[in-house]
Amino acid sequence: MGEKTVMSNEIVRLANVSFRFGDNDVLENISLSIYSSDLLAILGPNGGGKTTLLKIILGILKPSTGSVKLFGSTPEKGRKNVGYLPQLNVLDFTFPINVFDAVLMGRYSQIARSYRAADYSATKDALEMVGMYSLRGRHISMLSGGQLQRILIARALVRNPGLLLLDEPMSGVDPQSQASFYDLINKLNEIMAVVFVTHDISAISTYFEKVVCLNKKLFYHGPKEGSIGKLEEIYRCPVEIIAHGIPHRVLKEH
Repeated sequence: MGEKTVMSNEIVRLANVSFRFGDNDVLENISLSIYSSDLLAILGPNGGGKTTLLKIILGILKPSTGSVKLFGSTPEKGRKNVGYLPQLNVLDFTFPINVFDAVLMGRYSQIARSYRAADYSATKDALEMVGMYSLRGRHISMLSGGQLQRILIARALVRNPGLLLLDEPMSGVDPQSQASFYDLINKLNEIMAVVFVTHDISAISTYFEKVVCLNKKLFYHGPKEGSIGKLEEIYRCPVEIIAHGIPHRVLKEH
């Protein structure tokens, strides 16, 4: 992986953001910034607000209180610079479409309703970036979990974003493919910020630079080395991470 520049611009700012759904406090008073060179893991238990946080950044959900800036503007205007990969369980894999067309649809615009040469070129570039151009004619239902995630990342990349949001992208990826998938994320981080929602606590010691620990409240946001104690707080059990580049089971019996 090449050296990234030390200088980095703020591309996301959340200030005192809270979100309520009915009587449920989903997020409480979240303030954080994301910068253009960040490789950031968001960790926390199910129901802790991780997906909600991504949707608020994108403007899909409106915060109950607080403010959000995305690339210096509102989320609605700034999200044209964002690639987003939602959780797999929200996608329909029976739709009759091949790999190339699935990625090409990421270039669709309400303004220009037909595809142009630049759209086809960008689709080819995105597929080559994730190593999937050779499968361009295959139906998406015929892909493995790891292949499908790469195709969906290509679709998120096709607009040349400055920020890539990935919501639990390791779901459905077999263990043998995970290391190469993380290598792809590190490669993409050379040209854009990457925010990666995950439950894989062991991966942070090897692949990530910064960590957000989230369970409705923001328990920690900073270098990975300072996150261990806060992970114990949000999971409410002891956490062990052996930082030798090898994944380990990290949650003790609790």
